[in-house]
Amino acid sequence: MTGSRRAIVAPVAGTTRDALTRPVEWRGTTFDLFDTGGLFGASEDPLHELVVEHGQRAIRRADLLVMLVDGREGLVSGDEQIAGQLRQTGRPVLVAINKTDDKRSRASATEFFGFGFDPVLEISAEHGDGVAELLDEIVKRVGIRDSEFGIRRDDEPQDKSHIPSPEAPHETRIAIVGRPNVGKSSLVNRLLREERVLVSDMPGTTRDAIDVPLMWHRRRFRIVDTAGMRRPGRVGTGRKAGKVEYVSVALAKEAIADADVVALLIDANEGAADQDAAIGGEVDRAGRGIVIVANKWDLVKSQERNFSKKFDDDLRFKMRFLDYAPILHISALTGERAAKVIETIDTIAAARRVRIPTPALNKWLEEITAANPPVSPGRKHVRILYAAQIGVAPPSFVFFTNVATTFHFSYERFLINQLRQKFGFVGSPIRVQVRRRK
Repeated sequence: MTGSRRAIVAPVAGTTRDALTRPVEWRGTTFDLFDTGGLFGASEDPLHELVVEHGQRAIRRADLLVMLVDGREGLVSGDEQIAGQLRQTGRPVLVAINKTDDKRSRASATEFFGFGFDPVLEISAEHGDGVAELLDEIVKRVGIRDSEFGIRRDDEPQDKSHIPSPEAPHETRIAIVGRPNVGKSSLVNRLLREERVLVSDMPGTTRDAIDVPLMWHRRRFRIVDTAGMRRPGRVGTGRKAGKVEYVSVALAKEAIADADVVALLIDANEGAADQDAAIGGEVDRAGRGIVIVANKWDLVKSQERNFSKKFDDDLRFKMRFLDYAPILHISALTGERAAKVIETIDTIAAARRVRIPTPALNKWLEEITAANPPVSPGRKHVRILYAAQIGVAPPSFVFFTNVATTFHFSYERFLINQLRQKFGFVGSPIRVQVRRRK
């Protein structure tokens, strides 16, 4: 229905936990689709009660409900319980009988007509059969309701000559990443000021990558809460949840690749670990902006006066390659300095898109190379003739020389540090290339 693979699919009961929200457009109508976790029936998931609570909250917010049943399994007592609760909501309900591509499901399909909901549709989500008809029925209903979730484009004014059409504001994508149980979901809820995603003390609570919009100071953000990323050797060690965790980690890495800025959460009570550095390296290689967020600061701030400096020095030592990333000390639980996270991310996102005028760049280059010229690896003296910025997000520069060469890593690092000192680029990696002028 969404045309994307955002929800984890696995033959394990209780795979979906958070209520996933995705925009859908069909025949000129747009609406938000909520995918909830299983609400009724037996479950071995220790977080089932939280899943039910969040699912029921999504039901209360919805304008239209789609009850999905298993045609292969037939009518079970849990289906009747769900139908009874959906009737009490007073909202329109559609019934979609899934897995009807299986011949065994055809005999049991008629059992679901007894619920009294109209219409009852037969679909196969795996093969896409009947999904278009289901979308048609949804559009018929959300398009005629006075709802913020259903907007018909053909109902908009046709004469738009008097309506200004400013360019849509840029939406900054934020990925919240880190090891399990460092407080990623708590931070997302704190930033959104609502209990949007599940939070528990059990590591691995979040499985899907949950993305939610946020408006801050008239700027648009989309926050993606990701699953905790363990060391590769420990991923997928459980028999049942192993495959789910593999997919969860893959979605977290995908969120990093899609992000503009990544917030790397670290447990302040434990300090920086090797896996934190590994995640940070993933962000740096992807060329994304990054802010390091030391969460649970309320548990350590009562320590000696110089603890903050010692903590930051130790973190910088373990993550020397992220020396450009700002460090924040926050508590998602109490809200202490949590607002600083979005403010810093906004600053990093803007810095990543800065483009330096070529004259200003080359004036800076002339001053730098006059005092510190590059080392010549061969007999011929190496001179940097000029430079140009060839890209943003991340900022990328090319330096043209008189001979074919590469800079020593220490000189390349020197140039990057001088670029930061002169032009900023806080929180963003900088890419440098060297070419011979032809």
